[in-house]
Amino acid sequence: MSSEDELVRRAQAGETDAFCLLAQEHERRIYSLAFHYCRDHQDAEDLSQEVWLKAYASLSSFRYESTFYTWLRKILINCFLNHRRRSAKLLSRHEQLTEFHTSDGHELERRPAVNSFEVTVQNQLVVEKVMQALSEVTPQQRLTFLLKHEEGMTYEEISNALGCSTGAVKKSVSRTVTKLRETLGADDEPESYISCAATGLLS
Repeated sequence: MSSEDELVRRAQAGETDAFCLLAQEHERRIYSLAFHYCRDHQDAEDLSQEVWLKAYASLSSFRYESTFYTWLRKILINCFLNHRRRSAKLLSRHEQLTEFHTSDGHELERRPAVNSFEVTVQNQLVVEKVMQALSEVTPQQRLTFLLKHEEGMTYEEISNALGCSTGAVKKSVSRTVTKLRETLGADDEPESYISCAATGLLS
């Protein structure tokens, strides 16, 4: 049994300190994925906390059939999907309110979306362009892209995790790559260039 498995075993036995050590090991990666998915520090913090709360509550379901992080990533993906559904509902309500106030002669103030981040990379400009491009695709496309190019998951693994066909995953990644190519102007070996840029996001 690995040292991490031993920590999981102790956490399952009720040792809070063991779970805290597991969280310390993976919290940065979880937060980084959450931030680059939702592009907002507070939302990323909330999502990360949701992941850890659900992980703690579900510890007994971990069967050591995969690494702890792989198991944790499944919880993270489900939290992202739930966040997307909640956001879609809120957006729908916002649009309804906007339409109501506009028809009543009152324009709602439109505030620009906050898209700030703090990362240290060799080429800050490239990362900024990648983030800009990712902000212009759908949450589903952004999640799929991150799982493929940052997490290194296969198309089959992503399709199983998201509950969609492999073809749909490939199409989603392709559309995001096309968007990144347009933004970055990366015509030469775009897959390699974009993949390296995406990797720099979470360095």
